[in-house]
Amino acid sequence: MEIIYFTLVAIGLYFASDWILDRIETSRGRPFENRSVIFFVIILVLSVVSFQIIGQLMRS
Repeated sequence: MEIIYFTLVAIGLYFASDWILDRIETSRGRPFENRSVIFFVIILVLSVVSFQIIGQLMRS
């Protein structure tokens, strides 16, 4: 069951990261040159935090 939680969260993080990057680019007024690198950093931070929380919730 744990793998299902991680998979669903990962899918949500993908869309959330894309939305966050779009908001940043909109407020900036133009797209980033290295969009994929910034997307990677956003999804990396969100995934580490989210997976840490899920791991702690599954242990309790």
